Amino acid sequence: MALRTGPGDDHCAVAQALGVVGDAWTLLIVRDVARGVHRFDALQTGLGVSRKVLAERLRLLVEAQVVDRAPYQERPVRHAYRLTPRGRALLPVLIALQDWGDTWILGEGETMATTDERSAEAGRVHALRGTRLPELLLPQAEGGRRDPVAGDAPFTVLYCFPAAFADRSSYPPDWAAVPGASGCTLESCTYQDSLSEFRAAGAAVHGVSTQRPDEQRAFAAKEGLRFPLLSDAEGELTAALRLPTFRVADTRRLKRLTLVVDRERTVREVFYPVTDVVASVTAALEAVRRLGG
Repeated sequence: MALRTGPGDDHCAVAQALGVVGDAWTLLIVRDVARGVHRFDALQTGLGVSRKVLAERLRLLVEAQVVDRAPYQERPVRHAYRLTPRGRALLPVLIALQDWGDTWILGEGETMATTDERSAEAGRVHALRGTRLPELLLPQAEGGRRDPVAGDAPFTVLYCFPAAFADRSSYPPDWAAVPGASGCTLESCTYQDSLSEFRAAGAAVHGVSTQRPDEQRAFAAKEGLRFPLLSDAEGELTAALRLPTFRVADTRRLKRLTLVVDRERTVREVFYPVTDVVASVTAALEAVRRLGG
């Protein structure tokens, strides 16, 4: 099933990679497995692809060690498919394709940390209501890894932000010129100021960015944050939920949005785009109170 390539392509990494994932169905399978769809029938239903085509693409991905399969039922034997480390290394490729599509196909080619509320991108994010967040662990600022969904609270408020630094000189050049990028420190500090109210309403607060944990740790210490900051530098959460991103100074950043997730990992409320960070914190608190009530 590998692509037919011309002379010299044996030494071209692009051509060799396309021989494995150069087919649209193949990349879409990787996308859906990353989103927590692991069984053949569920993959077929979600993709709308024929059983024959799906079986062929899965066979290729297993042979290429992009996904592995393990039986979850004996009679008849049925398998679940999960990404291998080689497969997870493709997540930045998927995210880059999504970013390019959001910017140049669905958008106007402008680098933004937000979007128009009527955009297809916003519609995709709002469609997360009712979906389940796959089980995963993200690096946290304090060290180790942590589930983005708190197990000791009825709800978790996941606020995704582009970047916040302890040292203002660490921001990329022209950061303030990117629409929607500014306001991360104010947003985090507003959540900190309202933390007791969120906890009283039955919600944990987790901040998520694509920054390194050491950058997050320095920022949290400077601002005295008393809730976890999680790093999605590897793109696992972004790929699982198809969260929107943008690139600035050759670094991928999450666009600003807020999710309210229940203990069963179901997304119950979505706020995107976020144009007023203080008002968005108030809206998230009101949503938690409404859902809890």
